[in-house]
Amino acid sequence: MSTERPHSVSVAGVVVDDQGRALLIQRRDNGHWEPPGGVLEKEETIPEALQREVLEETGIKIAFPATLTGVYKNMKGLIVSLVFRCEAADGAPTTGDETRALRWATREEVTELADEAYAIRVLDALDATTPPAIRAHDGVKLV
Repeated sequence: MSTERPHSVSVAGVVVDDQGRALLIQRRDNGHWEPPGGVLEKEETIPEALQREVLEETGIKIAFPATLTGVYKNMKGLIVSLVFRCEAADGAPTTGDETRALRWATREEVTELADEAYAIRVLDALDATTPPAIRAHDGVKLV
């Protein structure tokens, strides 16, 4: 039996406005721009985690159903992330304990602001292709 630590599972919500822009957060802990999200808690369903993470980090309650647009594995961090395209149902973008800043970003701005591993998640969500994208990265670059 392997003694390596298990993978964790996270969710991220790419909230898209009526102009086709994605809501990005700037994290307080590392200053990086990315879609809101985080690790699922033990007793939480995937939709519950998605709703909680987006609300905590942006102040926005999302509408369901949300569309799964990609599955991403961080090969170094052992994190599998499920990314969803979302629409806002209620609330206004607000910073919080984990969020330094927020902004609605165009496709071009996403690629300028975010590391490749996070920008591709947002671009895949904006494209919302079927089937969802399946990609691997090292935490910064696609592999």
